[in-house]
Amino acid sequence: MRKRGSKATRSDTSRAVAFSDAVIAIVITLLVLDLRPPETEPGGLLDALLGEWPTYLAYAASYTYLAVIWLNHKAAFTRIREMDRGLQWANLGILATLALVPWPTAVIAETARTGNLADERVAVALYALVGALLCLSWLVFFSHLARHPELTKEEVDDSYFARERPRALIGVVLYLAAGTAGVLIHPLVASVIFLFLPAFYGLTSHGFDQGPAFLRGGGGDDDGRDHSPKGG
Repeated sequence: MRKRGSKATRSDTSRAVAFSDAVIAIVITLLVLDLRPPETEPGGLLDALLGEWPTYLAYAASYTYLAVIWLNHKAAFTRIREMDRGLQWANLGILATLALVPWPTAVIAETARTGNLADERVAVALYALVGALLCLSWLVFFSHLARHPELTKEEVDDSYFARERPRALIGVVLYLAAGTAGVLIHPLVASVIFLFLPAFYGLTSHGFDQGPAFLRGGGGDDDGRDHSPKGG
């Protein structure tokens, strides 16, 4: 049964959503700054552009990652009715960690240009650490909503965000595993996991309940109820 606490510290979600969208848009724009014209002799532009492929790959991967974060953020807020201070801080934590994404992206692009394997190992470890911190911030966000179902819309099942916590925990574990594999085995192993995780979160952006059947164990919830907001 939902409890209704004091409204004094509650607010609607409109300002948080608008601010979050603005931050994500700025962070995505910052990724473009690493796409700069290569230094080359006259007549060598094509070869120089082709030689910049690690930069293009890093940009594409991080853009996709941030786009998926936006989708997950949008999906979460379609289920939230109002915010308290704890949820506001949890949301700011997500924004703080996603704002770091352009940094390890630029580091990976730069080390890929040099071709130094030791530096590449450090670069993927840094990217993995930022990814793990970002997933951890989502875990805090989901955990707060799981403890305070009164913040969600009436049609959302009280246990919805409790069931979302494993999605965030999977990311923490896999990003740390990717960083470890990138250092101990090869950076390419970490890169494969980095590409897998945005795909996973994209497919489950509305939760496991609304994801593909193979991610739900071949079926929906045992009670057959729709736990997502109507029309969301």
